[in-house]
Amino acid sequence: MNGQTPPTLEKLARQALLRDEALAISALEKLPWTLFPALFKDAFNGRHSRIVKAMVAAWPFPCLPVGSLMKTPNLKTFQAVLDGVDMHLKREFHPGSEQLQVLDLRNVQHEFWNIWTGREDGACLAETVDERPVVKDLPRYALRRRHLKVVTDLCLRLRLNEEQACFLQWVQQRKDFLQLHCINMKIWTAPVCTVKEILNVFHPGRIEELELNLAWNVSKLARFAPCLGEMRSLRKLSLKNEDQSTFRLAYRIVDTERISKAFAQFSKLHCLQHLSIDDIYFLKDHMKHILRSLKTRLETLSINNCEMSMSDLKYFPLSRSLRQLKHLDFRGTEFLTSCLQPLGILLENVAGTLKSLDFQRCNMDDSQLTDLIPVLSKCSQLTKVNFSYNDFSTPVLKDLLHHTANLTKMSEEHYPASLQCYNASGIIDENRYAQLCQELMDILVAVRNPCRIFFCTNACHVCDKNCDSEECSENEEWLCSCWQ
Repeated sequence: MNGQTPPTLEKLARQALLRDEALAISALEKLPWTLFPALFKDAFNGRHSRIVKAMVAAWPFPCLPVGSLMKTPNLKTFQAVLDGVDMHLKREFHPGSEQLQVLDLRNVQHEFWNIWTGREDGACLAETVDERPVVKDLPRYALRRRHLKVVTDLCLRLRLNEEQACFLQWVQQRKDFLQLHCINMKIWTAPVCTVKEILNVFHPGRIEELELNLAWNVSKLARFAPCLGEMRSLRKLSLKNEDQSTFRLAYRIVDTERISKAFAQFSKLHCLQHLSIDDIYFLKDHMKHILRSLKTRLETLSINNCEMSMSDLKYFPLSRSLRQLKHLDFRGTEFLTSCLQPLGILLENVAGTLKSLDFQRCNMDDSQLTDLIPVLSKCSQLTKVNFSYNDFSTPVLKDLLHHTANLTKMSEEHYPASLQCYNASGIIDENRYAQLCQELMDILVAVRNPCRIFFCTNACHVCDKNCDSEECSENEEWLCSCWQ
């Protein structure tokens, strides 16, 4: 006796059906619909492609969230699902019978499987046995016969994998019978013509999240902008430059008119809440075109690894779209002015909503930080700040912490080691560093109990590693071994 619970009769029956494909397929017409989910899950995980195909064709529920079962892709099984959908669309429809309305291919958790196969024995919940299945998040509109809503996420990296190629070919041939919804689309290292081909398959107006990691230039932005303007449901947009080797000096002269027209497409994004721009060299002196075009209140604005002039900064506090920001991220962005007063005004405008603020690696100095310090104490909702890897003196750094000490909701803080912690060769002085960490901690502890605090040093000259001293309840410091 090994003490294991014996399998239920239902589980034994499913195992018997999976051993005899012909019997399983012939039994589907008489199989109680409450047993479909558990049997389908077993067949899919066991890669019984013929049974999978037949079960999709006979699927008695309005939604089939098969994407959540595709942890390990298998082309043959995936093709069986698509073949089963074709059979389902062609089968004779009887009034009063259930029709598959949504094929969900996203790899996300779905409550459908929790309801119908929540227990290990696959038995459905008692309170749902006598009711027809109800799946949340169904289309708000009535679908016509033979029109199936297909929901998916798409992540393309240079070349399509087998499943993606199979799926795109399938949907291209059936666009008239499908309503395609790509919730989250990510495209890396692809020419604009390929992106446009994909958007011919997936209607731009049904894309909710888009990340484009391309070798951006003004010409490419201008070509793509009209497609962007069609994405009326877009909530999250991320534009990243994947070509880190771009010789920027060759592109200093840019076509302002083309940039203005391209960014004007942002005015059509009526659902946009999160905007991220990373390493776009031609953004300098053109931020006004973006901020003027935005028509929605953003929750997140992230501008990383760019350059900002004073003409860019002065438009930030004027933008109505930035009045309710929750997250502001300038990591790696260099401000080409000693005056950051416009950003101070922006922080004051969002003092009641801002939750995270990131100025990591901005090459900031004392004069720039001084413009921001007074308003920081008003940002009462802040939970996370990052000022690491900037050049601040000890007095200014202490002044900064005096102003953040009253922020009781703070859960994570990153500050740089001050300039006085380094010797003439740029090597950290361990004693000065330890003393600074203690003095800064004393400032905060006098007002509140800090959660996670990091005091970050510059890169070690020997191993090129950055080191963080995390001051927590143990008050332990950590330095690179090269400095000890």
